[in-house]
Amino acid sequence: MDGACALRYPDICMSFLDNLENNLKALESRDTGGISDSVSREQERTRAKAEAPWAERLKNDPWTRQLMQQMTRAGFQRRTKVNLSWMGTTLRMEARGQKLELRPGANGIDAVYLRGLNEFQRERIDLKDTPEKLVASWMTLVEVQKKLDEEEAARVEAEMGE
Repeated sequence: MDGACALRYPDICMSFLDNLENNLKALESRDTGGISDSVSREQERTRAKAEAPWAERLKNDPWTRQLMQQMTRAGFQRRTKVNLSWMGTTLRMEARGQKLELRPGANGIDAVYLRGLNEFQRERIDLKDTPEKLVASWMTLVEVQKKLDEEEAARVEAEMGE
């Protein structure tokens, strides 16, 4: 049967050895990718070990508790809900499309300012300082966004009234 297939369809039919050879080549190429995968896993593990002490400090330091309380209070005073969430080792604060993420790294903790998904500012924070400066800095951005949102809402309302 196999010989008859090869006579009728020589381009389509493959011998057992050709099929085996193709399977071995596919496995070898997959193994090469496995090496880079293991290297990237090892790099990720090394990075996580370097960040671990800073992540632990960020989660358990009284500074973080003060920051969350002050952010919540500042948002309440401005009638703006500040959402606080932990994403792995990152603490994210979000209000009116503005985000502030505290990301532990190998050399400390960075405050990363985001508008949508775009990072536009980064600064190193010191847990020995008080969080007021960080709260004030980010709340200024939230206030500007709130004003822009209110102006846009008034403009849309005026257009709808016409």
